[in-house]
Amino acid sequence: MLAIFKREIQSFFTSSIGYLTIGLFLSLNGLFLWVFKGRFNIFEYGFADLGNFFLLAPWVFLFLIPAITMKSFSEEKKLGTLELLLIKPIGLRHLVLGKFLGAFALVLIALFPTSLYAYTVSQLGTTVGNLDTGLVIGSYLGMVFLVACYVAIGLFASTLSENQIVAFIVAVLLCFFLFYGFEGISTLFPEGNTAIVVKDLGMQAHFDGIARGVVDTRDLVYFVSVAAFFLFLTTLQLKYSNN
Repeated sequence: MLAIFKREIQSFFTSSIGYLTIGLFLSLNGLFLWVFKGRFNIFEYGFADLGNFFLLAPWVFLFLIPAITMKSFSEEKKLGTLELLLIKPIGLRHLVLGKFLGAFALVLIALFPTSLYAYTVSQLGTTVGNLDTGLVIGSYLGMVFLVACYVAIGLFASTLSENQIVAFIVAVLLCFFLFYGFEGISTLFPEGNTAIVVKDLGMQAHFDGIARGVVDTRDLVYFVSVAAFFLFLTTLQLKYSNN
């Protein structure tokens, strides 16, 4: 597993993918938060917090992470190198986990520099340093779990086709549905309890819960379960598609 992890990290940074991913994520967030006028602009927002960043980042990752993971298994299938990996003395689960950890680490590296936003916003407040640290930490924790789910979904999508574009589209659709789809469906139910149950099936409700600074074990279990489920599906897909 460690060898696969190192191989993935090296492949990201020996090509332009790693640098492009980090640069694109930071550029998009930076432009929307600090340059472009609109609802996400911190200067127009009027409050010294990172709420707008944590509203924006999940949508940026919704497209960026599938772009990272789309080649994970699709390219291996297309080049015929997947069979070479499968005959090596490494289990399918370790192969999948190695790929998962490689992509997950790359996204965390892209996310890390945004911690500077917290310092900048704390200095911009009317009272310097008046930033809700617990809320920021909770939001970053929620982001990490959300990223894990996105990466797991992207890996699964990459096993479905040799075409990377197809893998990208499938991953975006699955991530969008699981993040916002249930939120949208919940509005179709007039009953409050039913709407809440449907809404809680989606990732956004659980992300919002952690982002409020309330770390509920039910939210953590939800994210871990979703990520584990898609990693399991990835392993099954690889197992039966190569028999």
